[in-house]
Amino acid sequence: MLEFPRWKYALVVLVILIGLLFSLPNLFGDDAALQVERRSHAPMDAFARQSIEDLLRKQQIALKRHYIDNGRLILAFNDVAAQLKARDAVDATLADVYRSALTNASRAPGWMRRIGLKAMPLGLDLRGGLYLLYQVDLNGAVTQLLDSYEQGFRRALTEAKLPFTDITTLSAGAAGIADGLRVSLPAGADTAAVEAALKKVDSTLSFVANRTDSGTTVDMLLTPAQIKARESYALEQNRTTLMNRVNELGVSEPIVQQQGLDRINVQLPGVQNSAEVKDLLGKVATLEFRLADTQNSAFQAAQTGRAPLGSKLYKREDGTPILLKREVVVTGDELTSATSTTSPEGPAVSIKLNGRGADSMLRTTRLNVGKPLAVVYIEKSRRQVDVDGKKVDREITTEKVISVATIRGVFGPQFEVTGLSSGEARDLALLLRSGSLAAPIEVVEERAIGPSLGQDNIDKGVRALEIGMLAVFVFMALYYHAFGLVADAVLLANVILLTALLSILRASLSLPGIAGIILTVGIAVDANVLIYERIREELRNGVTPQAAIRAGFDKAFSAIADSNVTALIAGLALWVIGTGAIRGFAIVLTLGIATSMFTSLLGSRALITLMYGGRRKVAQLSIG
Repeated sequence: MLEFPRWKYALVVLVILIGLLFSLPNLFGDDAALQVERRSHAPMDAFARQSIEDLLRKQQIALKRHYIDNGRLILAFNDVAAQLKARDAVDATLADVYRSALTNASRAPGWMRRIGLKAMPLGLDLRGGLYLLYQVDLNGAVTQLLDSYEQGFRRALTEAKLPFTDITTLSAGAAGIADGLRVSLPAGADTAAVEAALKKVDSTLSFVANRTDSGTTVDMLLTPAQIKARESYALEQNRTTLMNRVNELGVSEPIVQQQGLDRINVQLPGVQNSAEVKDLLGKVATLEFRLADTQNSAFQAAQTGRAPLGSKLYKREDGTPILLKREVVVTGDELTSATSTTSPEGPAVSIKLNGRGADSMLRTTRLNVGKPLAVVYIEKSRRQVDVDGKKVDREITTEKVISVATIRGVFGPQFEVTGLSSGEARDLALLLRSGSLAAPIEVVEERAIGPSLGQDNIDKGVRALEIGMLAVFVFMALYYHAFGLVADAVLLANVILLTALLSILRASLSLPGIAGIILTVGIAVDANVLIYERIREELRNGVTPQAAIRAGFDKAFSAIADSNVTALIAGLALWVIGTGAIRGFAIVLTLGIATSMFTSLLGSRALITLMYGGRRKVAQLSIG
């Protein structure tokens, strides 16, 4: 007699029904859509939805449907042209309050959306969009740290009223890369007091005093551990900053992750204006507030090409020279908020400072009322230049004085910066608000995938899956007869459960993922083949049909478990360690192994027991 516990029947039925429910949204497809949210991150309400609908109606843009999802308004359209027109209308009219992003809206019924059912997201290769791979300049990260220390040293020595000649960089390593600072002191300087003042900037630093012909120097060298810590910080800070900038751009479902030791990959599904996005993501831009040097002649410094000690030569917007103090009052790192606005002088950026920046600005403006304060805009980029007839990548730093204003009163933690165009004000506010990059980055790989190419990938991948499954179905039905049809039903259930898991976990399906589904089908078939061949072997040994079925499942279990566990270990390793396409393949493979074990061992046994179980006698099995 062949039996199967009733609770296992109930478990199989329940799991299959849940899988069907969660996989259903994937059958309906999606439409081109626009995602709109408040810049303040407050949830959208009926009034906001009505105002945007009125705007689109005035622009004669037809809406297919609309709804609010997680506080964001989703507007679906009939085609991509209407989607782009709606985005331009929202950005041009309501950009100060709302931000928009291109996305896709599922055609699934509203009741599915209301109970939280969603289709699995598609990867960049299927949906289309922009892929960027950034190389992080780790040497530049150390240089930026030294620049920060230099400013701190200058401020500390000035506040302690300790004289110093200059602060320059040191290159103690064999590669000639800057890894330290040298503070030059006049003759007779108190080196102990200088070291004590410098220690206040960072107590973990070590200093060495040396005597030279021109005076005394105090050297600071970073240890290998400090350099490694800075490089790790730069990678994580750059990843966080890029994610913040992507979020400010309003991109739907982005991926920003570290790849390897010094690279970051950014995937932006649905993004089409790649030049603008790439420029904003990779831009190293910040502000510095410096006092103007009114005691020396800027024109004389420009003619000689040498700035006085303690000052630096800059140029205004109109090209005229200006001398500014080397000591920085406030930097962009001390900003807590930056928004583009409009002032009586034109477009502006409204800035709020943190406690340290506010104290520095308050102290400086209190002591320098009536003196000019300049705002310096600094932008770093990498360009190709000709060196001996060869193209070489060089970092280019552009510094320009965008504003010089006389201090009329004491500044608080909030003020405005003017002297910008509307576009510059908007971009600068975005860059300052999202945080500065801890190291320069460079695009080493860029792939723009159009929606048509993505749809072509989907069609070819689905066609390959259909052909592969059909061939397996036909072979199993012909070779194993009724048992083959059971295997076919189990394979179909396996694909349904795998689709449901991807939808529940919100795991992106990519082309390698489709390959993983096809491989999973093969693994699931392999388990059924092992069981069926074991049943055939038992029948040849003269065992009764029902006993052969029982023995086939029991004795094949160890072989199935061993092969699947080893494949599962490999899949988990690829999932944890791999990135990009490898990880997409590993996710589907790992989940597919789990579903195939369930369907092959429980689902298949449940169906076969229904067919041949019970107390009745079975003369023969339809197993080929």
